[in-house]
Order: sequence, then structure tokens, then C-alpha cells
Amino acid sequence: MEQFQIKQKVLIIRMPRELDHHTAQTIRMEADRIIAERNINQVEFDFRDTEFMDSSGIGVIMGRYQNVRLLGGGVMATHVNDRVYKVLKLSGLTKVIGIDREHFWNQGE
Repeated sequence: MEQFQIKQKVLIIRMPRELDHHTAQTIRMEADRIIAERNINQVEFDFRDTEFMDSSGIGVIMGRYQNVRLLGGGVMATHVNDRVYKVLKLSGLTKVIGIDREHFWNQGE
């Protein structure tokens, strides 16, 4: 699977093994470009490969959440392991984005 995929109006971003300042900047820039160009209003962050995430990852998710919320959309984190879930919960993101520990939004479509 490529890092960025579009299914209907959903941008699916396969997050890297280590989500830190360096990888977060690249994801932020590319996601914003795709959201603007393709009129995306839903973003799914797929964490199946992620073993480490620092506060830069929180920033990536929060920024995309704010962008698509203005368009009437939302954000979801999928395939979230215990370590990533703990970071999302401590940051408060679990209160504003959907969390699915196993599945995609568009599975089977």
C-alpha cells in the first residue's frame, strides 16, 4: 500500500514506523496538498506499522482535524496499537477523533 491513498472523499495515510519531527513534516505537507487539490473531507490515519510517535504526530493529526472540520468532515485513527492509543489518549485526541483499533472506514468498498 502506498503511503497516501484516496477512496472516494477519504484520504488514507499509512503512518510510518517512527512518527517524529522529520516524518511528520513530510506527511503534513503532502496531506494538506491532497486535501486542497482533491476536496477531501475525511482523513484516516492508519497506524498499523507505527511503533513510535512523539508530539509531532499529535500535531499532524490535530492540524488535519482542524482543516477538514472546517469542511464538515472528520478524522479517524485506525489500526491503533496500545502504545499509540496511550499517546492519543494523553493528548486528548481520543475525545475529538474516531479511534478504531482494527478496521478502516471503507473496508469492503
